[in-house]
Amino acid sequence: MPLPTTRASRLIPAAPDAVWDALMDPEILVRWLPPGDMTGRMHAFDGRVGGGFEMSLYYPEGETGHVGKTAEREDRTRVRFAAVTPGRRVVWAVLFDTDDPALKGEMTITVSLEPAEGGTRVTFLSENLPPGLRPADNKEGSKESLKKLAGWFGG
Repeated sequence: MPLPTTRASRLIPAAPDAVWDALMDPEILVRWLPPGDMTGRMHAFDGRVGGGFEMSLYYPEGETGHVGKTAEREDRTRVRFAAVTPGRRVVWAVLFDTDDPALKGEMTITVSLEPAEGGTRVTFLSENLPPGLRPADNKEGSKESLKKLAGWFGG
């Protein structure tokens, strides 16, 4: 049985090259990728195929609705760049740093950029979600990240 897939898309009010830069600049990526009220910390970044990044996402103080996958308030991920087509698409192979067997396994997120009237259509296609990651939560998190990305460009 195939593992779940989610898709989220949003028009970002910026040219594809500017959006690409926001995907490949670790100082910008760490600001918009953490969904909702979460914050991030970039531990390492290597922007080429076979490289990737390691990032921690932190739930806000006082958050009671979520439990971190790595620690009480932390979700730490290791992301490998499986494919990079500059200005168009990047494929992230994502592993959670966790002891929970339900969250083990490599999930793939394909981030695609399409020129569109008014900016760039950015789509997150998340595939092979681990069984412990609810598809609805993943989709909502992707939508929140895309909202923050749009906000980065004033949208």
